[in-house]
Amino acid sequence: QLQLVESGGGFVHPGGSLRLSCAASGFNLDYYSIGWFRQAPGKEREGVSCISPGDGRTYYTDSVKGRFTISRDNAKNTVYLQIDSLKPEDTAVYYCAVNTVQFRLCWLNIYDYDYWGQGTQVTVSS
Repeated sequence: QLQLVESGGGFVHPGGSLRLSCAASGFNLDYYSIGWFRQAPGKEREGVSCISPGDGRTYYTDSVKGRFTISRDNAKNTVYLQIDSLKPEDTAVYYCAVNTVQFRLCWLNIYDYDYWGQGTQVTVSS
């Protein structure tokens, strides 16, 4: 059964860092695009970053470029999101999701993703 489990969220002060993990089971994530999304209270879910299968091409939304880094460890079947220089506006529940079309380049279109994890809370506050 296909499953995604996020972890690594927490409370940090502005300027701090976290590394989020998205552990996959039931499929080989190297064949599929994986996206990270976030949803703040009262706001719509937005795309943050994604990584394509194969060559691992990455994509970031403008607001996180230079601060967030997505990566993939095929041996662990896990995708990571390193988030640095955190700001209060980064506070949200962070979700990972998979596009189950094999070898499709990733995009941050929420409707491209079929399976979602349960989310992990990131809170940035002084």
